[in-house]
Amino acid sequence: MKQQILRNLPGDFPWQNQIYWYDTVGSTNTEAKRMAAEGAPHGTVLIADRQTAGRGRMGRSFRSPGGQGVYLSVLLRPQCPPERLMHLTCAAAVAMCDAVEEAAGFRPGIKWTNDLVSRGRKLAGILTELVTQPGQTAAIVGIGVNCCQQLPDFDPEIRDFAGSLSMISGTDVDRARVAAAMVKALYRMDETLLSGKDAMLETYRRDCVTLGKEVALLRDGEIRRGYAWGIDGDGALLVSFPDGHTEAVQSGEVSVRGLYGYL
Repeated sequence: MKQQILRNLPGDFPWQNQIYWYDTVGSTNTEAKRMAAEGAPHGTVLIADRQTAGRGRMGRSFRSPGGQGVYLSVLLRPQCPPERLMHLTCAAAVAMCDAVEEAAGFRPGIKWTNDLVSRGRKLAGILTELVTQPGQTAAIVGIGVNCCQQLPDFDPEIRDFAGSLSMISGTDVDRARVAAAMVKALYRMDETLLSGKDAMLETYRRDCVTLGKEVALLRDGEIRRGYAWGIDGDGALLVSFPDGHTEAVQSGEVSVRGLYGYL
């Protein structure tokens, strides 16, 4: 599979000698963290056919069966303080929309902050983690993309809202082509992560399906309902509430009413 991915990359692609393929791994993000601690360079890419301990946001598991998806993490070492990376997950989401559009022929939407969706179904998730090291911050961006599944392949508890690139496109999807498109898009993202922030956020706002929707904010067992109307300069969701005040939501669970059957 690695050779198939490399054949879909330009011959002079800068990260090609830093791409690692795993038939099975616990979690590409966990492995990337280990490699970061051992000094792995900027642009190290890990891709797995199967994860046995895939992780999503807020400690959730991410089901990662073999032969059906692409599970990828990239290690970045941005030359900036962590506070300038608040928009990294948004940037990764835009990059993954670009990759899906290239490899599968359609552009998904983004459910704030980190899910790729189409026709009310979740196609991919993104988990961004910062690793603080002496004198430098490493960023791990992990992405899991459902490529080839059909509806019966999903567990019953997620079948109502899970989807794949193949289901949406109506055609077979080449996972090697998807993986290569993801790596290329992440490289382009990295090249403009700081200098192209404003343009990226404009694209994010265009692609974000959360905007213009009623949302339920779930945090510490409390549910508050509001209206999502914007994305600020750091990628936070701007939500107005019935009492008239607005919050920039940086963390916590945000569910879009009606999407995936959420509140």
